[in-house]
Amino acid sequence: MSMRHYCDEWIQEWCDGNGWTDPTLVSTNFYWAFPPNGVMPEPIPGEILRLIKSEKGFTQDEKRWLALAAGVTLVSGIFTYYWHCPLPLVMAFAFSAVTAARLEVEIPATA
Repeated sequence: MSMRHYCDEWIQEWCDGNGWTDPTLVSTNFYWAFPPNGVMPEPIPGEILRLIKSEKGFTQDEKRWLALAAGVTLVSGIFTYYWHCPLPLVMAFAFSAVTAARLEVEIPATA
């Protein structure tokens, strides 16, 4: 299950405001669109994607994963206390580490 770092509405909003048309999701977080007066789609620049992300914040997918990580940590803390065993917290740490790594946004470099 992949985590989306951008909402299609955010990309469409930017495209509408800047004259780009027909944005298309190529992979999980990589969009192409037709630039103004363009006849061939181009990738939306990485700087623009970073700007959109910094303005808009977390997507619903990201919020869901963060809430799940917090819930797993809370439940693991309770189990650790009652079982007098650190293993649930170790598992919660591992889950949270994977979640934090998935939150990292990979934006392709532009030439």
